[in-house]
Amino acid sequence: MTLSLHNALTGLALVASLSACAMQEEGAVSRGESAPEYGGVTTRLLEGDLVNFHVEMQGATAPADVDDYAECAAAQYALIRGFGFARHVRTTVNLEGGIWRGDAVYTVSSALPRGLKTIDAEVTVAACEENGIPTV
Repeated sequence: MTLSLHNALTGLALVASLSACAMQEEGAVSRGESAPEYGGVTTRLLEGDLVNFHVEMQGATAPADVDDYAECAAAQYALIRGFGFARHVRTTVNLEGGIWRGDAVYTVSSALPRGLKTIDAEVTVAACEENGIPTV
C-alpha cells in the first residue's frame, strides 16, 4: 500500500507540473500578441496654441496605448514648433474593426503651462523613443 500511495502522489505531482507548464505556455501565447502597428498621425491647429491630433493604431491592448501614442505626437509637435511643453486637454478613443482611433487635443507652449497633465516635450519624446512609440 505504501508503494501504491507513493506512485499515486508522484503521478499527481507530475500531472500538476504538466498542468502548470501548459498554463504558462497558454498565458505566454495570449500575452505574446503581435506588436502594435502605428498607423499615423494627422495634426490640425485649432486656434492659437490648441492642437488636435488624430492617431490610428492596431494591436493596442488598452485605450492607454492610444493615449500614449497621441502624447508622443503632441510632444514631438511641440518641439518641431519650437515649444518645450504641452498640456493635455482631452482624448477620446474608439475601437472599430480592430483599429484603434484617438482624437486628442493639447495646448503647446514655451513655458510650463498650468494644469495637472503637463508634458515636458523633450523628456516625453525621449521616453517615446525608448518605448518604441513613434512621434510625428
